[in-house]
Amino acid sequence: MEKALTKVGSLKVGSIWISKKAKEEISSIGDDLSRFSNTVEEKAKWIFEKLKGKPLKPLPDLLREYGLPPGLFPRNIICYEFDESKSKLIVHLPSPCEVSFKDSSVLRYATRVKAVLSRGKLSGIEGMKTKVLVWVKVTHVGVESYKSDKVCFTAGVKKLRPKDAYDMPRDSIKVEEF
Repeated sequence: MEKALTKVGSLKVGSIWISKKAKEEISSIGDDLSRFSNTVEEKAKWIFEKLKGKPLKPLPDLLREYGLPPGLFPRNIICYEFDESKSKLIVHLPSPCEVSFKDSSVLRYATRVKAVLSRGKLSGIEGMKTKVLVWVKVTHVGVESYKSDKVCFTAGVKKLRPKDAYDMPRDSIKVEEF
């Protein structure tokens, strides 16, 4: 009798475990489909913009034109949108990622980074973090003058970093979450 009750108890525990795992897998599939859908939507928007108007210059060229180092964003961006009338820049990435730079700094990016782009600075940034003991949101990136050899990152506090560390876009590493 005890063996029978033990088997029934273990079957019940096993079925609860299987049910929990199945829910996790279904949730994971849903998340994957959502990310895939967002990526397809962003690529379709990018293609539409290409067909509709003048082709966008590469993002590093745009940053350089505004007096910023061309390597502020990773190499693997999907596309970007720039509204010159509002100075609104939106950079689309395939997944949350991070980039390590030659000055040992690390930046982490969300799938969509928004900012206001003006001469020598990115302000009102959403979707970018830097590591300062812990991950902190970057709100502003600026260069004091064209000849300046420093880039100022504002993430709670201002941090000056060498401009040459951001001279060229680098490969990113995919991370699980922003």
